[in-house]
Amino acid sequence: MKNAGIAFAFVFAILAIAYVGVELLNLEFVFGVILPYVAIIVFIVGFIYRILNWAKSPVPFRIPTTAGQQKSLDFIKQNKIENPDTKLGVVIRMALEVFLFRSLFRNSKAEVTEEGDITYQWEKWLWLFGLLFHWGFFLTVFRHLRFFTDPVPAFVTFWADKIDGAFWIGLQNIYLTGLILLAGITALFIRRLYLDKVRYISLVQDYFPVVLIMCIAGTGCLMRYVTHADVAAIKELAMGLVHFDFAGMLNLLATTDISMVFWAHFTLVCALLIYFPTSKLMHAAGVFMSPTRNMANNNRMVRHENPWNPEVEVHSYQEYEHEFHQKMKAVGLPLDWDYDEEGNQLPKKGE
Repeated sequence: MKNAGIAFAFVFAILAIAYVGVELLNLEFVFGVILPYVAIIVFIVGFIYRILNWAKSPVPFRIPTTAGQQKSLDFIKQNKIENPDTKLGVVIRMALEVFLFRSLFRNSKAEVTEEGDITYQWEKWLWLFGLLFHWGFFLTVFRHLRFFTDPVPAFVTFWADKIDGAFWIGLQNIYLTGLILLAGITALFIRRLYLDKVRYISLVQDYFPVVLIMCIAGTGCLMRYVTHADVAAIKELAMGLVHFDFAGMLNLLATTDISMVFWAHFTLVCALLIYFPTSKLMHAAGVFMSPTRNMANNNRMVRHENPWNPEVEVHSYQEYEHEFHQKMKAVGLPLDWDYDEEGNQLPKKGE
C-alpha cells in the first residue's frame, strides 16, 4: 500500500505542477508547446537507444522458450506453433503473443489449501484485464489521430464514428475504447493491491505507470463526458504542433481558454512519453527483441556458432611465469623454468 501511495503522490505532484504553471503562472506556451516537443524528443531518442542497446547484446546460443514438442523423429508429432523450427512458425507464434497474449492465456497460479495440498488454477483474469487494457490503449491512441491529421483519414473517421463511437446515450456518443482502457487499467491496479503475493513484490516503479495511465484515462473520460473541453481549440493546438506553427499556437493560447482538465490530461501524457523509455513499459518493443520469442528452435538441424566471439589474446603459463617469476620466487613458489641473471627464461633440459 505504501508503494501505491508513493506512486499516487508522484502523479498528484505532476498535476499540481500543471495547475500552478497554467492557472497561476500563465505558462500555457510552456505546457502546450515546449513540453510536448521535449517529451517527443526524449521518447524517440530513448526508444531508439534502448532498441539499439538490445540489438547489440550478444545472443551466444538459441534459447527459445517452448511449451511443446520440438521437431525430432518423424513419428513424434511436432508442435509447430509452440516450438517452431521455421521463420514462418516464429512469425505466427510472435503474432499470437503480441495480439492475443497467448502465453499469458496459459498462465496458472498455485495455492495451498487448508489441508496442505497444492492446487493449480487457470489465472484467466490477468490475461483478460491485460488484453482489455492493451487493446483499449492502442485503439484509443489510434482514435486520437483525428487531432493530428487534416484531412482526417477515412479509416480513422470510420473507426471513431461507426465502430468505437457507435453507441449513444441521449445526445452523447460513447467511445467504448476509452471506457475499456479505464476499466482494464483499473482492474490491473486493483489486482496488484488485492493479491497478497503480487502486492508483496510490487515496487513504486510497478505502481507508477499503472496509476499514471489510469489518471490519463480518467481525465480523458472526464474531459469527454463531464467538462466537455473545446475540441476545436485542442485540434488547432495539435495541428500547430504537427506543423511547427509557433505563431499560431502562441496566438491560440493567448486568446482561448482551454479547460484545466485538458492541461492535466495533456501534461500526464507528456510525462508518460518522457518516462516510457526508462520504464518497464519498454516491453512493448522488447518482446520483439527477446531471443526466447524471436528465434526458431532448429538446434537439432543446424549447427549455430557464436558470431560475437572476440579474438582472445592467449597468455600461456610459460609467459605468465616469465612475467612474474621474481615475485613467485620471492614467496617460495616453485618455478618450472630456470632464469639467467638478466631474467631471461632458459629452456628446460631436453628441449
